[in-house]
Amino acid sequence: MQDPKISLITVCFNAEASISRCIESVISQTFKSYEYIIIDGASTDNTINIIKKYGANINVLVSEPDKGIYDAINKGIRLAKGDVVGILNADDFFADSNALGLIAGAFEQKNTEIVYADLDYVDTDDKIIRKWRSGEYKTGKFNWGWMPPHPTFYCKRNLFEKYGYYSLEYGTAADYELMLRFIHRSKINPFYIKKVLIKMKTGGASNKSLSNRVKGLLFDFKAMRYNGILLPVLTIILKPVSKISQYF
Repeated sequence: MQDPKISLITVCFNAEASISRCIESVISQTFKSYEYIIIDGASTDNTINIIKKYGANINVLVSEPDKGIYDAINKGIRLAKGDVVGILNADDFFADSNALGLIAGAFEQKNTEIVYADLDYVDTDDKIIRKWRSGEYKTGKFNWGWMPPHPTFYCKRNLFEKYGYYSLEYGTAADYELMLRFIHRSKINPFYIKKVLIKMKTGGASNKSLSNRVKGLLFDFKAMRYNGILLPVLTIILKPVSKISQYF
């Protein structure tokens, strides 16, 4: 079986401090059967000039205003031509040069529609401050606050046509809602790669302030109710509790 072509999407806005490392981690991959799509939200800093330096390694570049990160991701997915789609945000980078190869191999050898792996959160000095070790998925695990790290989430492109794209109705929880919809609600069994594939800089949008965190929890709750979580109030409590072990 031929290796699946991966469509890798990076979305960015005013990311001049991190975009080079992100792109370089992509072009250093030993697996080469991929297309690279960058969706920029009309950056006003030096981001676009930096991206253009890597023009020979980028298949599609779009720079225009958008309605936020998930709107930008949806644009990238609609432009994608690969069998498999994955997201690498501008502040993230691959842990090593074999990451895409491991992902492609999992799709080819395990006959799966979804793959996820492990992730490290790092600070500005690349010191690991949090370790997200996903563990294997079992049916119903989302009811207990479990979720895979979205930057490691790769899926067959046709799933978006079948089950829908990222919904802007869920704010910062749009990635959580989509994974709930695909895995928990639609009962697609994912394959777990027990390895750190992504390094992620700390400080997501939902954690920038207390009010953002509260909004994020409300969006989580809405996503849980829509996708059939049995006891969403309990799951809301368990979801942050499940992350405590990541700090040790």
